[in-house]
Order: sequence, then C-alpha cells, then structure tokens
Amino acid sequence: MTDNPDNTALSHINDLVAEEKALREQLQHGEISESEEHERLRRVEIELDQCWDLLRQRRALRETGGDPRDAAVRPARVESAFMRAKRLYVASLKMRACGAPT
Repeated sequence: MTDNPDNTALSHINDLVAEEKALREQLQHGEISESEEHERLRRVEIELDQCWDLLRQRRALRETGGDPRDAAVRPARVESAFMRAKRLYVASLKMRACGAPT
C-alpha cells in the first residue's frame, strides 16, 4: 500500500472491521465464549473509534489549511450509556438483517 496516512488508517479500519466479523463468527460457531467476544469486540470498537477520529482530524486539518501530520491518536473516550445503547441497537438490527438470532 502507499505511504498516504489516510490510506493506512483506512486499511487498518478495514482490518478491524474484518476482525469484528471474525469474532462474531467465532462466537456463532462456539469457538469463543460470549464474554471473550464482548471483551475483544470492545477493544476493537475502541480502536475503530480512535482510527476514525484520527482520520477526521487529518481531513479537518487539511480542509482548514493545517498540516494533517499534526493529527494524533487521542486516548480512548468512555462511551456514554446512550451511545452504547445505540451501538448495541444497531448491531442487533444488523444481526436480524443477516438472519441471526438476537
């Protein structure tokens, strides 16, 4: 892949999304426990949030004449109860759409 930092971030995001899917499949096949899946998914979600945040920072800096290299990974934020509920709701809708039991 190229040295473009945006492409690198997007590639990492794609890898994390693939890991998310793999974890759900492992749970479905009984290869990991539900608690292990939740713990690992939480780490993936945090890293995804950080990657998207970094990408947004870079784009904002570029659009405002700043240097996108000044963007930095910020510490993981504690997700509000509302955002967690929203994320779980969206995940359940996706699972239903795929025909998975909820």
